[in-house]
Amino acid sequence: MKTFEKILDTVMRFLLALSMFALLAGGTWQIFSRMVLGDPSTFTDEFLRYVLIWASLIGSAYCFYRDEHLSLDLIKGRVKGGAAVALNIFIEAATLFFVCYVFIYGGLKLSMNALNISSVMHLPFTFLYSILPISGVFIVLARVLKYAQLFAEKKGGKN
Repeated sequence: MKTFEKILDTVMRFLLALSMFALLAGGTWQIFSRMVLGDPSTFTDEFLRYVLIWASLIGSAYCFYRDEHLSLDLIKGRVKGGAAVALNIFIEAATLFFVCYVFIYGGLKLSMNALNISSVMHLPFTFLYSILPISGVFIVLARVLKYAQLFAEKKGGKN
């Protein structure tokens, strides 16, 4: 399980670093071409839009993996005991349902049916939308890994 966790962490961090580098390089080129060359690059505007979407969704999956995502805990902090356990199970089940249905299922349907081509980069929108199921799978893997670790801790604590 530790090997899988390390691989998942490495892959997500690599994709985040790559997308951040692409944002930095694309933004620098856009500024250079506009200010120094006097002819703004049309490619970088669309490129940066795509990379920002990818970075945001991979970043949100990484936040889920690290348990550092935003959460509204107005009720969660006031509930104790068995009700807190039931609430946590409900929250996790609702999160998994949403991610599986919207990100993975909806993202797959969207990316498979996206037949348009981007105007500047001439890439199919399938490429842009494919990040939805990819980040959804990362989120589900991160949550399943967390559940496995919690189960192992509980099982280890009973012995």
